[in-house]
Amino acid sequence: MTDNELKELVAGLAVSQAKTDAQMAKTDAMFVETATQMKRTDETLARIGITLGNVTNNTGSITEEYFYNSMKAKPILGGVAYNKVDRNIKGNVPKVEDEFDIVMYNGDSIALIECKSIAHESDLRKLIEDKAKNFREIFPSYKDYKIYLGLASFSFYDDLEQMAKQNGVAILKHKGDLAVIDADNLKAY
Repeated sequence: MTDNELKELVAGLAVSQAKTDAQMAKTDAMFVETATQMKRTDETLARIGITLGNVTNNTGSITEEYFYNSMKAKPILGGVAYNKVDRNIKGNVPKVEDEFDIVMYNGDSIALIECKSIAHESDLRKLIEDKAKNFREIFPSYKDYKIYLGLASFSFYDDLEQMAKQNGVAILKHKGDLAVIDADNLKAY
């Protein structure tokens, strides 16, 4: 290779390197811009998540408030009258922590009513499988009480209602200015 050829090769490499450096600078700038945009997107998604969480919490609070007021005004479930109605009862013991939306008491019975703006099968299963057992563990002074269960919601689907009835769980629904309660098959847990 001659000196001129070598000079041309080095000059060509220098031009290629300059082009590569320029392209890399553009790519770096694009990465910075993308990272900035991703940060703004993350912040927006966080605000949306907070907003959706607040909407969900508000809807849940409205549901609980409505059914609590209904049960306080007429504290009867499945023909069983209660003399005390509480809401948002929380408790824990080692390995068990739970919250009970509405709890109704009399001398020998407890009614645990779970409130959901839209009820689902998983809500019913959790109510049946966990709530009575957890209540007895957390509040052992009620261990000998009959516990009745109710699922209160503004929205049910037919299969869920049938499943609740088959399991002896009261259905509490909104109807006009009244809560409609279907507790004919209520059983103690």
